[in-house]
Amino acid sequence: MPRRIALVEDDATIRQNYTDALERAGYEVQAFADRPQAMRSLATRLPDLAIIDIGLGAEIDGGFTLCRELRAMSSALPIIFLSARDSDFDIVSGLRLGADDYLTKDASLPHLLARIAALFRRVEAAREPPRDEERLVRGPLELDAARMTVLWRGQAVDLTVTEFWMVRSLARHLGHVKDRDTLMRDAEMVVDDGTITSHVKRIRRKFLVVDPAFDAIETIYGMGYRWTERT
Repeated sequence: MPRRIALVEDDATIRQNYTDALERAGYEVQAFADRPQAMRSLATRLPDLAIIDIGLGAEIDGGFTLCRELRAMSSALPIIFLSARDSDFDIVSGLRLGADDYLTKDASLPHLLARIAALFRRVEAAREPPRDEERLVRGPLELDAARMTVLWRGQAVDLTVTEFWMVRSLARHLGHVKDRDTLMRDAEMVVDDGTITSHVKRIRRKFLVVDPAFDAIETIYGMGYRWTERT
């Protein structure tokens, strides 16, 4: 059965072009012109992945609102922003709202398909039968790659697919500094340094919600990040 992708894009020509391209790549596509239309449909059945533009008709930031709504329904749904807006503010805002990736519309179709495939690989990895090494315990941290769940001091931390694999990459080798290239490789994404920084900030905030004293992710300036057991 083909994977189902929800595409939310207000420009009819662009929407049809991406729909045709994704269908040629073997995906089933549900295309929507605006946020209300998308939410009415997706509230009854979530797709396997969502691709969202930011400006949706009269809603200048409708895509941000839609991302927030979808993320509230599922932390595991892979979400990609595909927008003409390329400012750091928009990219960081999108990632902070819970998107797994952010692409601008000048990205080639092979590039977009590669990002989609990488997200699906991470979802598949989480669904594979559990093996001993898929459960990782580091002090108060418990990671279960089979179920893609994270506990900190026994409390669930609601991470996205991208955030989960970044935390797992850091925690697997306690005290080792992971540079941004390593984190990108482990999380199977290709982004700039600023995007990695945004993901790390968001991960920290989520842990801080369940533990205001959380400080297990240390920034090593000029090098990257490492997981510590100071807490």
